[in-house]
Amino acid sequence: MGMNTEKKDRCGTVCLKYLLFVFNFLFWLAGGAVMAVGLWTLVKKSDYISLLSSRIYAVSAYILCLSGVTVMVTGVLGCCATFKEKRRLLRVYFVLLLCIFLLEILAGVLAYIYYQKLSDELKSNLKDTMVNKYEQTDQGHITSAVDKLQQEFKCCGSHNSSDWVESIWVRTGKSRERVVPDSCCKTPAAACGKRDHPSNIYKVEGGCIVKLENFIMDHLKLIGAVGVGVACVQIVGMIFTCCLYRSLKSEPY
Repeated sequence: MGMNTEKKDRCGTVCLKYLLFVFNFLFWLAGGAVMAVGLWTLVKKSDYISLLSSRIYAVSAYILCLSGVTVMVTGVLGCCATFKEKRRLLRVYFVLLLCIFLLEILAGVLAYIYYQKLSDELKSNLKDTMVNKYEQTDQGHITSAVDKLQQEFKCCGSHNSSDWVESIWVRTGKSRERVVPDSCCKTPAAACGKRDHPSNIYKVEGGCIVKLENFIMDHLKLIGAVGVGVACVQIVGMIFTCCLYRSLKSEPY
């Protein structure tokens, strides 16, 4: 009777080991995906981050990168702890899972908070950035970001193309008779910004604010979904870890 009970317990432990191993493999892959989302935000969209006054968007991406790296390292540790059946390693693994869980939730919450205030921030800051910093000394990164924004999203000005009339770039004559930057042109060419006509430049309802707002909101949804989604999956891993830890309670460390 005792032997049968012991055999069943051992069988249960083995099942838990393999379940936790499969989880760790999937968890490791998820870590790579999380890190990829964070890196894509920071590398491919870093120009747009420079147009935002708040750093919450960038911080959310950094948290995802940190979480992704930690997840991948933790996945390897989890596999070692599972197959060696070391309770001490399982404790460390559980603590790391909990820390990652909190980081992912934090990234999701920050993305949600910024999602709520994004529209107001863009309306109050994007025009000021374009009007006062475009083509100004030591503002090359802003100029590049604005040009990329207008070309990629096919828009001109923060609200509309007439915003450029107020810019320091135009008022001081640095524009060389151009009324809008060449990046506003449907077919960019040298000095094409001299002709402010719908056939030549982008006339988008709402300007670049609407385009950038929609893009960032979509990306914030992705950041939030990835953060919260992986965090929820980790709950399963923590449950498996606790079960395996308890099944090893009478075994040596």
